[in-house]
Formats: sequence, structure tokens, C-alpha cells
Amino acid sequence: MTATASSPSTKPSRTASTRPIDASGTFTLGDLRVHRLGFGAMRLTGDGIWGPPKDHDECIRVLKRAVELGVDFIDTADSYGPYISEELIHEALHPYPRGLVIATKAGILRTGPNQWIPLGNPTYLRQECEMSLRRLGVERIDLFQLHRIDANYPAADQFGELKKLQSEGKVRHVGLSEVTVDQIKAARRILPIVSVQNEYNLVNRKSEDVLDYCEAEGIGFIPWFPVASGKLAQPGGIVDKITKAANATPAQVALAWLLRRSPVMLPIPGTSSVAHLEENCAAATLELTDDQFEELSRATK
Repeated sequence: MTATASSPSTKPSRTASTRPIDASGTFTLGDLRVHRLGFGAMRLTGDGIWGPPKDHDECIRVLKRAVELGVDFIDTADSYGPYISEELIHEALHPYPRGLVIATKAGILRTGPNQWIPLGNPTYLRQECEMSLRRLGVERIDLFQLHRIDANYPAADQFGELKKLQSEGKVRHVGLSEVTVDQIKAARRILPIVSVQNEYNLVNRKSEDVLDYCEAEGIGFIPWFPVASGKLAQPGGIVDKITKAANATPAQVALAWLLRRSPVMLPIPGTSSVAHLEENCAAATLELTDDQFEELSRATK
């Protein structure tokens, strides 16, 4: 089944709901419809994405508040903590509200703070899937993403193991992370791919060709580090000008641009603060003018 974006006629108006996320519109991952502005749970951990967070209770509040604001797509990974992020999601939200889609990832080994080692051994991928099922408290993972393709193992073997997990009913849909167009095509020859998660934002558009491919094929594009705006947010920069004109924050401008950039875009800004969460979610209601959007689209770092 192909992932598709909502048609404009089904997208809610910016003022249709008190839940700001509703204004982002929806996208369908396989057979799972979610709002296009989600939540990334990487920051619910300690420094270096290692160990527990400094304020456990605030992180629990963040997750609960996200759902209250309309978030129905949460992205995490076994490597965040490791394991801490998934455990917090279970603690805060299980039993999960109907319609909440939780995506997780496997394929990276953690050996310390800020240490990320690709590990695509099919046996390891299966082990991590089984452990994520237990930590999240689910019988099937909604979206299971290969965190990185490991060059030490044949890519086809990594994709093949994900296909086996899917056929066994342990995984509903499969996604990829940090991949090229050719790698997506190779994976799709083995199993359906409903999402791609690459770094993409106002100042890093190296995955422009991947985004264009995803849009053409109806594949969800999940940009990580979505709020980056770099020098564009410095005094006199285009983001700075828009924040003043729209009474918005740089993060809101960055997210608003992403949401308008493509109908397959699914930004997942993350935070461990309720205040920042509310700020990010409000970006769904920010409407850029045509001139603002075009100027941001032309901007470079």
C-alpha cells in the first residue's frame, strides 16, 4: 500500500480546532493516517542522548501534553538512551490512545554518549525489534525503521530481515533513515517502504533529491533536525525578519516552511520541555505569505 498525502480539500483550516496540530493536515503511512506535525522523542534522554533525562517528570509531562495538543505520531529509537526513550513513552502513554502511531528504529549500536555505530547484522535487527516490542508494550510496531544501512552487511540482507519481521506480524510498516534515492529503490525491490527519515531543514537541503523522489512516489519524508535555521535567524536574516513580522519564533518559522515545502513532509521536532513543545506545536498554525515562503526557499546557509 502506498503512503499518500491528504488532498487539500481534507486539510483542516488553521482555525478549525483548539488543538494546534490539527492545522498541520494529515498524511497516510501505509494505512495509518497521522497529523503531519509529530514529535521526536530523542531529547527525552540525558546528555549525549545517553542515560536518563535530568528531569524525568517533565519528560512524562511532555509526552502527555503532546497527545493533548493533537500529536498522534511519535518517533523514537532503541538507541535513544539507549532504550530510555521507549521506556518513557510506555510509562507516560500506555495503554496508548486510539490512533496514536509510534515509530521506532533499530540498526545503531551505542557504546557511550554521542557514540553511534551502525550495526545491521540481521540477527541484531531482529533482537532489537523483539526488545522494542517489549519496551513499548505492543504486539506489533506501527513503523519500524532501519536507522542506518550498515556497509558491513549486504543491504539486501538487512532489508530482507525487515521483510521477515513484517511477514511475521511483528512490524506493520517499514521505513528507512539516512538513505539515497538508489538505496530506497533497492529496498523497495524487496519490501514496501512507507517513510524515509533524512536530515533536512532550512540550512541543510542535501536530501532535496530524496524529498523529490518521496513526493513523486507518495512516501512520507521525516526530516530530522527540522528546526535548524543557522545564520538565517541571526539579526537581519530572513528568518529573523519573519519572526518579527509574524510574532513567531525561529523554530516555528522553520517548521512552517517545512510543512508548506511538501505534502509528504512529516516534521518531528523534539524537546524535553513542555514550553518548547507547545511552541513547536503552534507552528502548525503559522501561515507564511507566498513571498516569505519563496524567500526562505531561496535562502542558503
